[in-house]
Amino acid sequence: MAQVPSQEKSKLISETRRRFETEYLADKSDKYDSRDVERFQQDDTWVESYLCWRHDVVDETLKMIDESFQWRKEFTVSDLSESNLPKWLFEVGAMYLHGYDKEGNKLFWFRVKCHTKDNKTILDKKRLVAFWLEHYAKRENGKPLTVVFDMSETGLSNIDMEIVRYIINCFKVYYPKYLTKIVVFDMPWIMNAAFKIVKGWLGPEAVNMLKFTGKNEVQEYISIEYLPPHMGGTDPFKYSYPPLVDDDFQTPLCENGPITSEDETESKEDLETDNKETGETNSNEEQVTIPRKINSLEQISKTEESDKVDSKIKTLKKSLSMFKGTLLHISPAEELYFGSKEIGEKKCLIMLTNVTKNTVAFKVRTTAPDKYRVKPSNSCCEPGSSLDIVVSLHGDFTVSPQDRFLIMAAEMELPVGTGATELTQFWKDIPRNKIMEHRLRCHVDSSKPSSLTLKENSFNIPSKSSEDLHLQFMNSRSENDCSPPY
Repeated sequence: MAQVPSQEKSKLISETRRRFETEYLADKSDKYDSRDVERFQQDDTWVESYLCWRHDVVDETLKMIDESFQWRKEFTVSDLSESNLPKWLFEVGAMYLHGYDKEGNKLFWFRVKCHTKDNKTILDKKRLVAFWLEHYAKRENGKPLTVVFDMSETGLSNIDMEIVRYIINCFKVYYPKYLTKIVVFDMPWIMNAAFKIVKGWLGPEAVNMLKFTGKNEVQEYISIEYLPPHMGGTDPFKYSYPPLVDDDFQTPLCENGPITSEDETESKEDLETDNKETGETNSNEEQVTIPRKINSLEQISKTEESDKVDSKIKTLKKSLSMFKGTLLHISPAEELYFGSKEIGEKKCLIMLTNVTKNTVAFKVRTTAPDKYRVKPSNSCCEPGSSLDIVVSLHGDFTVSPQDRFLIMAAEMELPVGTGATELTQFWKDIPRNKIMEHRLRCHVDSSKPSSLTLKENSFNIPSKSSEDLHLQFMNSRSENDCSPPY
């Protein structure tokens, strides 16, 4: 269909609002959430999404809005949260947001083997679908999604066509313009007839969104870094709850940036040292630290110990577990170890190595920005070089296993030492599918450290290599992919 001119689109939006208020709202105001009505009156993009899905036919658009708004109130969509949904829904891990497809669209996973058809819990499961979609919609405001039905190891008891139909209806009516495609992986042959019905639910215009794949075909749509091993990928991610899988990562307090609250004396001394070293000449670029090859620990160590520190880094780097990404190699691979609450280490390291021939910009984000200070949190790394990021606890906070860190990286043409303004603009402009992401969780068990820790300018070196301890820890854990079906 030809693109509607913006002026004509504005007229259609105005007409839709006017007719909705006179033909629907006057008689059905009690069936709508007032917050949805208010948003409808103010948000042109939301109205336009309904019009677009109904090919700018106002009569059909109004019917769709009416159905959508009644559903939103019935399911109390605007008020859905972790606290008012059963905890077991999240623990099972049958659905979650994680990773991106090759076009940069977020992946909405449905692990069918973790689902068991049960009419007693069907309403809760539908509310969980609504929770995830609304959770995503509030954060991303209209960015499209790719749905993945992972049907490996499934049987007839796992197949629930009512849930499948509900999911499709969510995208067709309640969240228009969000769906890009449905990737079905490893569908059992016995389900061929059932999915012919699914094609009918999608309709002739949307049926081309349905992609049936195996290990080879799925990589046409999703790169291996976001595919689990059983799908031919290399993604080490394993579902667990809490926290929510797709947490809201934010920029942490930068150690050489402004202090927003009262801090420890040690931290103030670090800042004074930083100012002396930089000559206080880059006041406009305080949030960006120019990296030097394996040298950042000098800023938390005494000068006379720097040679000793560098030597220990070189010795320990070889033994740390490592995530081998396309742009950066990252150590540790999975966990940041701060020690037990009794030991109470305050700092640890993230080690980055640029494995490309270009400058790589990176930034670090966390789910607990008030608790941690990160240095540097936003900078770049020269081709082939390495640098260390120091993560330290802020004030009297303690480490939680629910805390997560996100490292984002992207190749850039700007030189190392680029200022804060240029880096900020770079991250705004870079497409999502050009960004490498890696997540780290925090570990507080002192018995099996998997990363380098720092305490009072000294290093704690385990008798075994960290990699050996990490492997020992992983082998001792149960490797169940999901909880018992619900």
